[in-house]
Amino acid sequence: MVFSSLTFLCLFLPVFLITYYALPRFRTAALVAFSLLFYSFGEPVWVLALLFSGTVDYFHGLIIARYRGSRLSKAALVSSLVINLGLLAAFKYSGFFIGNINALFGTAIREPGFSLPLGISFYTFQTLSYTIDVYRGEVRAQRSFSAFLSYVTMFPQLVAGPIVRYADVEERLTRRRITPAGFSSGTTRFAVGMAKKVLLANPAGEAADILFAGSKMTFFGSWLGIVFFAFQIYFDFSGYSDMAIGLGKMIGFEFKENFRYPYAADSVTDFWRRWHISLSTFFRDYVYVPLGGNRRRQALNLAIVWCLTGLWHGASWNFVLWGLYYGAVLLAEKFLLKNVLRRAPRVLRRVYAMFLVLAGWAIFYFTDMTALGAFARAAFGGARLYDFRVESVFFSNIFLLAALAIASTPYPARLASRLRARLPVAEPVCNAALMMLCFTMLVGQTYNPFLYFRF
Repeated sequence: MVFSSLTFLCLFLPVFLITYYALPRFRTAALVAFSLLFYSFGEPVWVLALLFSGTVDYFHGLIIARYRGSRLSKAALVSSLVINLGLLAAFKYSGFFIGNINALFGTAIREPGFSLPLGISFYTFQTLSYTIDVYRGEVRAQRSFSAFLSYVTMFPQLVAGPIVRYADVEERLTRRRITPAGFSSGTTRFAVGMAKKVLLANPAGEAADILFAGSKMTFFGSWLGIVFFAFQIYFDFSGYSDMAIGLGKMIGFEFKENFRYPYAADSVTDFWRRWHISLSTFFRDYVYVPLGGNRRRQALNLAIVWCLTGLWHGASWNFVLWGLYYGAVLLAEKFLLKNVLRRAPRVLRRVYAMFLVLAGWAIFYFTDMTALGAFARAAFGGARLYDFRVESVFFSNIFLLAALAIASTPYPARLASRLRARLPVAEPVCNAALMMLCFTMLVGQTYNPFLYFRF
């Protein structure tokens, strides 16, 4: 089930909110029950994997806290890491590794036929952050199993993030203060996220798919297609994060921001401070810093982090290449281009950043290396300039392109803030208008993917 589905909007969400507010003493139980129901819409059997992961880390946290400083505490941490990462490797990467072994050595090892559990990359990182933070003494072990299970299974951010650290919601797991102002703010955030997804991401994705369909690409078609995809993945993922943050506010939780206008970045380093912030901070705090961070082997540490970042996004060589590409660019910015970028005009820095980000999205989009090679040849002058298909897509979507470009900047939010201050009634009216427009689009829309569900 996705947030931008009529089933969720017309059935699941209303029933959940009515139950949640009508039974204040059983809100945690209601949250767990509805979260498991939400998750079961994908693959019911994988609810067991989710419950197993939560149960394992609940008991590991208690052992770590009780025997702090002893070998048993360290053994419990290692056990948690092995079990969680082992499950992630088995479900997500076993087919990839076996396929490469077969290709390399000519073997015929049978690849596993099971599907990938929804959101396993997200909830695995969340539960790992809990046991590691308990071991470090940064949080206390949660004694209430139901409260911990509500953290692990919480449906607003369960299958596509943002990655919520236990420390950020620890207090609210057992003591939540729900206010009309918080609910109102949550509905606004949810409506904005839904509009991003339905009104912007979906049409952009359709345009990109048209331009990349077939085997022949043109120069302008390749760049226009990757521009559309760049907008699709941004509004798709940031829209989902907005909806998750909004739903959290409605039920008394505060999730941290996951995006800060990444396409306004003036360097690739700045881009990654603004894009998928919860993932970047996870790798920084739990991989980069423990490896030595900036203190020793900095280049190697960055390479390891970005190789893992690429693999986290998918079990495919293009994601590994994508991660290494960003690792190389970030190293270049840190050691070679730092002073050059500092002196360059901001407009040139932004053009430079967007060019490299768009090139990165091409690596991300094409999971097939042959298709990626065809894109590279077309994008860098090895094909016709354009054809009728490119011309048709561009002129039929020219207003969409303008809307995408404007919506990716801070200006609409600033305008909305000023309007809200001068005319408070404008906020609920705009929310209702956005939701009605989204409903209208969803009724007749067949193209409605969520890109980050596969991670």
